[in-house]
Amino acid sequence: MNTPGTINRPLTLDPTKQAPMKPSTNEPSGSAIEDVTTSGANDSRQNRTREMQLIPEALARAHMHDRLREAERERQAVRLAVARRMQRRAERASLRARRALAMAVMQ
Repeated sequence: MNTPGTINRPLTLDPTKQAPMKPSTNEPSGSAIEDVTTSGANDSRQNRTREMQLIPEALARAHMHDRLREAERERQAVRLAVARRMQRRAERASLRARRALAMAVMQ
């Protein structure tokens, strides 16, 4: 969608000759901070402050969740490696037992 007069292709490159920005009709009302009025400004500041204080906690929780998943995957990998090692050891013991039985039968 590269029609002239859009954001990507303005009619003119001179910013003083471009049309001023208008609020979007697609945005829900109250999504942007109002320019002039300060009604409820303290409430919104308080809300933002509380949200900002909770961001590190949420990040730490997400980080801890990732670490726990990584540790569980590592434990599974270690268990798998141990199981394979024990399987190879059992196979070698089985071969030794078969050889010993064959030797005993031959004599």
